[in-house]
Amino acid sequence: MTKLIWFPVVASAVLIGYADHLAISQRPKNYMQMSLKSSEKVAELDEATAIKLSQTTKKIDAKAAFDLVWQLPLVQRKAREIKQLSQGTIQVSAIVYDYPTPDDPYYKVRVFDGEPEHDTTIYWFRVLNTGDVIEVLDVIDNKYISLREWREQLKR
Repeated sequence: MTKLIWFPVVASAVLIGYADHLAISQRPKNYMQMSLKSSEKVAELDEATAIKLSQTTKKIDAKAAFDLVWQLPLVQRKAREIKQLSQGTIQVSAIVYDYPTPDDPYYKVRVFDGEPEHDTTIYWFRVLNTGDVIEVLDVIDNKYISLREWREQLKR
């Protein structure tokens, strides 16, 4: 009688174990198929995203960043003012002194007067590598501000 009671228990345990074994052995196949399908979708998404980004994102070079700063009316006015006050002995110049990185996508441009003995910085600018944003360093607060804010400060 005890043999008859144990037989269904042992038989069901063996069948459950075999069913689990089948399910486990089929999982990697399903997982691989799942990952292949999802990677195809991701590849399609990446391809479409790359196309959109390349169409909308334009990068400028250091010369373009320099030109954007040098052509600002306030920079040109300061250059004329210094040249006039020094009777032509002091020239205002600019230089791109830092280039964009993945962490900091700005060109840094320094505007300075070039006296014979030394040079003195007049303004520091940063230009976004797309050319869309130009900011000037507020030396009092030690932060970059927009050109609009800068003009308002100069009016005061």
